[in-house]
Amino acid sequence: MSTDSSRKLPHVTTRRLLEMKEQGEKIAMLTAYDYTTARILDRSGIDVVLVGDSASNVFSGHDTTLPITIEEMIYHTKAVVRGVQAETSRAMVVIDMPFMSYQLSSEEALRNAGQIMKDNECDAVKLEGGKVIVDTVKRITDVGIPVMGHLGLTPQSIYKFGSYKVRAREKQEAEELLRDARLLEEAGAFALVLEKIPADLAAEVTRLVSIPTIGIGAGMACDGQVLVINDMLGLNTEFHPRFVRRYADLDNVIRDAVTRYVDDVKKKQFPSEKESY
Repeated sequence: MSTDSSRKLPHVTTRRLLEMKEQGEKIAMLTAYDYTTARILDRSGIDVVLVGDSASNVFSGHDTTLPITIEEMIYHTKAVVRGVQAETSRAMVVIDMPFMSYQLSSEEALRNAGQIMKDNECDAVKLEGGKVIVDTVKRITDVGIPVMGHLGLTPQSIYKFGSYKVRAREKQEAEELLRDARLLEEAGAFALVLEKIPADLAAEVTRLVSIPTIGIGAGMACDGQVLVINDMLGLNTEFHPRFVRRYADLDNVIRDAVTRYVDDVKKKQFPSEKESY
């Protein structure tokens, strides 16, 4: 793909994602939390950039996604949108609605979703949960705000689950997930993230609904895949679940670069005469 940022490619929309599902073209999605990363992702041909509430973990150092606020999510999203717009403006930008920004009432959820869309010029919001948020999803989509759903392991419910183990292995929970997928589609969700569920269940959901499914630890049958960029770039050495494929080892690359920089400074080898004015 050309790296000429003046070349504007067709922007990925909800309609385009549906066409990709219908045509069997896989959807590639990654998280981003800053301008520089967003520019690189858009230039590299990513379809969807998710401004994930995982920023709470990888950007701010919290143990869970719960502490991040709507103001912090808006801050990250503004930077990401500017990054995408600085390049091809092709990638769709989706923002996670953080914990307690949509759970209290559909009215508050609509108000917060509206604020997010107006403040950021992003393309959609993402909400976690099934039956309990269906009315909220419908309320938001009815006013024209696209909603991406999220089922399976929903990190905002981690204290309820008690662990990050695979969800919906048991028949009852699997049946509930299938029901929730149908309900979210009927409520107007344009896509579903399926996190850490059995691959055969994810395949069944993907066949069941007409909207795209995007998996994370949910097997190959999903219509697309998403990863946290810090994980796939090897920046999180402490976190390496089986569903993460590391495409780089930036922890070692960065540490090596910093070590050499420190050494050069200490030995008075930086800056050189050519690097001085």
